[in-house]
Amino acid sequence: MPTPKVLILTGDAGESLEVLYPYQRLKEEGYEVEIAGPSKKKLHFVVHDFEPGFDTYTEKPGYSWDADLAFANVNPADYAAVVIPGGRAPEYIRNDKDVQRIIRHFFDQEKPVAQLCHAPLALAAAGVLKGKRTAAYPALEPDVKAAGATYVDSDAVIDGEMVSARAWPDHPAWMREFIRMLRKKAPVQEKEAAAVR
Repeated sequence: MPTPKVLILTGDAGESLEVLYPYQRLKEEGYEVEIAGPSKKKLHFVVHDFEPGFDTYTEKPGYSWDADLAFANVNPADYAAVVIPGGRAPEYIRNDKDVQRIIRHFFDQEKPVAQLCHAPLALAAAGVLKGKRTAAYPALEPDVKAAGATYVDSDAVIDGEMVSARAWPDHPAWMREFIRMLRKKAPVQEKEAAAVR
């Protein structure tokens, strides 16, 4: 049986921790993980942090990482689940018709979706957020409501096959719930997991 694959949708200015924490955590669990971007190129991530005296987060250069494939080349049927990190990437990848196509597939097929921070912007553009309960970066509460969803201020909000969170400080609870869901829906065979270790 092939190893289940998980897709990460991001782009330049994706939040470094929000891309790389789930990427590494899922690989640790034995999943094959691929990152899709607007094109197959080196992506440049950012670090969003909180500084005294600032009313909002600050942005600094983060890690660079190669995209495995372009959105246009993604066949979502090849993947057991999708992760949509935050940062500024969701602001512009949401306009990509392939991103919308990919996101709709995971909701239509009731496959696990992990999303956090600014990712609800992409879900709203894909038309899948209406009627859902979701966490998001707190500044997005009006956007979540405008999309017809209910904003929940929590570290791991589960609605059907979707697990959402506010931002990278919520990673432990967010990934714990997502991995619990993945183990039920798309388990890694024990020998595959052992081979990764």
